[in-house]
Amino acid sequence: MNEKRMKEEYLETLWYMDESKENSLEYFNREAGEELQPKLLDQLKEDEMISVDADTISLTEKGRDFTRRLIRSHRLAERLVHDVLGAEFEAGACEFEHIVNPDLVDSICTLLGHPRECPHGMPIPRGKCCIEHAQIVESSVIPLDQLEVGETARIAYVYAPNDQQLHRLENLLVRPGMTVKLHQRYPSFVIECENSHIALDERVAADIHVWVSAERHQAAVPRPYGRRRRRHELRHNLRRRQGG
Repeated sequence: MNEKRMKEEYLETLWYMDESKENSLEYFNREAGEELQPKLLDQLKEDEMISVDADTISLTEKGRDFTRRLIRSHRLAERLVHDVLGAEFEAGACEFEHIVNPDLVDSICTLLGHPRECPHGMPIPRGKCCIEHAQIVESSVIPLDQLEVGETARIAYVYAPNDQQLHRLENLLVRPGMTVKLHQRYPSFVIECENSHIALDERVAADIHVWVSAERHQAAVPRPYGRRRRRHELRHNLRRRQGG
């Protein structure tokens, strides 16, 4: 791995640490392991990308701006490979983030409908394209649990708190691009997808997001970005960086 790529890996590690509320130098050194090169950290510090003292290490504002683009590219690549190609997303995304220019990243984001999360539910940093089209996107995508019985909609994206649930939904063909019809809301949600009737609990139904018309959306109440999901993101970040 060349020095440029290694420095970018360090910056990404610091981004993941920040998401997990972790900034100890000891933790960073453990994550870097044998690949840690002190001279590269010194260069990042000289370039005002990171701040280091005796016990802590963190991204500076300049470092966050740069790393934000890397993370955005990586997580959008995961969505692209998963949603469009239906393939394993992690390996390709690692290369994608280092070689794709920002204009192409925004084009991919627009193509995917400005998704807010990667397949693992981690937040995708917003770009200029997301901000410009935020009003349109907000009026087009709602959680499945806000549909009325008898309504039909096309799945925009699916949030899954773990791989097991993600694979289960995929096996049921509940994936982006598929059309579903809501048949029942209580005692469980029942949807029709590819001529099959599928029962979902309320939590799972709320994590499936569907496209609707702007007029239809005006009657829907947006679901808040809850504490449960934020807690999951922090736990997932720690597991991912620890190889779990």
